[in-house]
Amino acid sequence: MLMTVDPRDPTSRLEPDPAELDSVALAAHLERLLSLIRRLSPPDISLTTASTMRTLERDGPSRLSDLAVREGVTQPAMTQLVTRLARDGYAERRGDPADARVVRVWLTERGSAVLRHRRAERARRLAELLAQLPAGDVESITAAIPALDRLVDLGQTSPTSGEVR
Repeated sequence: MLMTVDPRDPTSRLEPDPAELDSVALAAHLERLLSLIRRLSPPDISLTTASTMRTLERDGPSRLSDLAVREGVTQPAMTQLVTRLARDGYAERRGDPADARVVRVWLTERGSAVLRHRRAERARRLAELLAQLPAGDVESITAAIPALDRLVDLGQTSPTSGEVR
């Protein structure tokens, strides 16, 4: 029997049988987890800004158009975001040494420092919550991390096609 969760009911915490994974229930649980991450994050920058900065940190300098595809926003929206990042000193535009016609966006040291601060603050707040859980729950969460990483990797957007790999 598949167990589902009501995403509107924060007390709904049914655990599905792993052999019968209900993708709707999983999506609802992941949405709740995303909401938690939002609440644990410092409000200094938007989540889209933080995501774009993480992409630059992870993937290195990128064309603006590639960033827009990876982040799932329009090119004009990414242009505005990168303009704000540059204004705030979190990123900069530089020419591509391999092609003078191309401009790439680079994360600055200040941008990296903001990401480090956000991660540290979120980790501190998360540790406070984890300390309130039974050890078995913490072990289960820890054991799920590799599978969740593989799921995220499968869902990454290709920088050139916009299709999910």
